[in-house]
Amino acid sequence: MKHRENPSALRPTARSIGVPLSSSQVASLEAFEGLIRERAIPAGLVAEADADRVRTRHVLDCLRAAVAVGDRDREAYDLGSGAGLPGIVVAIARPTLSVGLVESRARRAGFLEFAVERLGLVNARVLRGRIEDVAEPADVCFARALAALPRAWELAEPLLRVGGRLVYFAGQGAHVPDQLAGRTVDVVSSPVLERAGPLVIMAR
Repeated sequence: MKHRENPSALRPTARSIGVPLSSSQVASLEAFEGLIRERAIPAGLVAEADADRVRTRHVLDCLRAAVAVGDRDREAYDLGSGAGLPGIVVAIARPTLSVGLVESRARRAGFLEFAVERLGLVNARVLRGRIEDVAEPADVCFARALAALPRAWELAEPLLRVGGRLVYFAGQGAHVPDQLAGRTVDVVSSPVLERAGPLVIMAR
């Protein structure tokens, strides 16, 4: 499958977002882009229309979540991981973070298992099943294309340790309240990516 994106743009753009990458991390992200085109798009996990913009629409967009990972964070969940966006991207960018890819749908979980094995990601694991069935606490939960913010917080809050955060990908132009369920809502924009909506961060 042909694509037109500039392969040299990944590292400098990631750096401008705030995520410096090593050569091996760049290679892993490029390999993941290939898996999305070769496996995830034909399987219907990522839109066919995104074939020529996997990097800008998905990989670079997901890298923004890595900025929200702190030095003390060790455990994270990608809720409704789908094609591993953002969970696999964050796992590559933050190798000290253990990322659980939570996915209930068999086809998507199968792709995640294939991708984790193919990429050799020792800090990512696939958790087949419902979000509500996850028991172990985490420092961070990611939610991208999961649900509206109130529902995403409802799912994430029981999984977070005290002080843990939900990192939520809001759509472009989405209305984000100043508070939700008594929690302060922080909004982080990324001017580097023109079409990206803000990241919404809520702490438990």
